[in-house]
Amino acid sequence: MERGLAARRAIAEAEIERLVAASLALSERTGALEPRVSEIVREAGLSNQAFYRHFRSKHELLVAVLDRGVELLAGYLAHRMERAATPAARVREWLRGILAQALDPKGAQATRPFVLSRGRLAEAFPAEVAASERRLTGLLHAPLAEGAASGELRAGDPERDAEALYWLAMGFVQAQLTREGGPSRTRESGPSRRDAEALESFALAGAGLAREGSGPDGA
Repeated sequence: MERGLAARRAIAEAEIERLVAASLALSERTGALEPRVSEIVREAGLSNQAFYRHFRSKHELLVAVLDRGVELLAGYLAHRMERAATPAARVREWLRGILAQALDPKGAQATRPFVLSRGRLAEAFPAEVAASERRLTGLLHAPLAEGAASGELRAGDPERDAEALYWLAMGFVQAQLTREGGPSRTRESGPSRRDAEALESFALAGAGLAREGSGPDGA
């Protein structure tokens, strides 16, 4: 019985993973976060029955898709931050990682559906969207506190400062990805990149740190 239950759980988890991955792939290709159920199951190679075995509605799947998208972004930001030697440098890398979502064509293509649908998702799933945003801002709490303790950054409220940096950076991303041309516009090396560097200087000055090095590069 135990082996049978474990096998069924593994099959269910694999089907859910395929549905989430299919939704992410469709969103990136089409630029829309809400593909039709028929498109999702076709992309996943599953049936409608399999879909409704795990999700009561497409909106329930969107919560899982949102969680996966945030998980990927948080992992990317954490990887950038791990390479930084000081708390202040980790804050800088977090900021550049967020801004890269608008400047790097691949990142922009993946991020745009979430940006365009953020208001609708927040209205339908306020707790889930708030939790996803805390997952990203939470990466800043320790380096902001450590930077303040070491004198690299100004003393402040790490949670409030992290939220301010998040809204400043995500406001830029949203503005860039909703302008005419969408993600294709981010292939330009002109205004978008210069604007990002100006925002970085402004944000870091607010945190008590002068900007150094090149601007966001999406690396």
